[in-house]
Amino acid sequence: MRMTRRTEMTVDGNTPPAKRVFLSAEWRYLLMLNYEVEPALLNRHVPPGTSLDSFQGKTYISLVGFRFCRTKLLGRLSVPFHTDFDEVNLRFYVRREEGGEIRRGVVFIAEVVPRLAIAKTARIVYGENYVCLPMKHRIETDGTRNTVEYQWRVDGHGCRIFAETVEHPEHPPEGSLEQFITEHYWGYATRRSNESYEYHVTHPPWKVWTATTAKFEGDASSLYGPELGSVIQMHPSSAFVAEGSPIVVFKGNRIQ
Repeated sequence: MRMTRRTEMTVDGNTPPAKRVFLSAEWRYLLMLNYEVEPALLNRHVPPGTSLDSFQGKTYISLVGFRFCRTKLLGRLSVPFHTDFDEVNLRFYVRREEGGEIRRGVVFIAEVVPRLAIAKTARIVYGENYVCLPMKHRIETDGTRNTVEYQWRVDGHGCRIFAETVEHPEHPPEGSLEQFITEHYWGYATRRSNESYEYHVTHPPWKVWTATTAKFEGDASSLYGPELGSVIQMHPSSAFVAEGSPIVVFKGNRIQ
């Protein structure tokens, strides 16, 4: 698998603001299954100070699996056995206005990683709902055809997301659903005290492959509850694989 490391971190061509770096890494082979969902199913998860974001009047959740590679804390510290690993998360999309700027971000309902230290750190620093479960991946590529798969086990049962793609990756068309899904550069979380936290994530726009085949298999209700679990069992509204890139996650701030 050939990877080209990019050293300049930008969002839409702009230099990110001077902030304290919490984490730098590469996110690669992001498999994204996207489902249209009733907004009422997400209302209780929306952090104070934000509102649900939508695309052409429709609300989406995304089940996302990807490779975390070359991970460094504070942008420079590599932790042995914790630099390369898998993650699968269920997320949805929100927006927040700050000083006349519309910040479009994501909220994670649950995030799965295979390392306990990673899960604990994310819960403490950002209040994210991380869980540690056995995981593995399979990525096969010949340049024009890709097979991407992420697996995890919960309550003794296996789950997996899977996609096949063809052709070469391309930047999503302006105003497309793929652009909406991939170009949210803020993260939001709610702490137990009902405080909202915001953090900035920077990366260049990603190229994507459209999936010819994509699906989830397993029991989604164990992690996501019966209502969202039943949505994930359905055929996704769209599915694609994003090429990925280096990323930087900045230290978060309380907003409310």
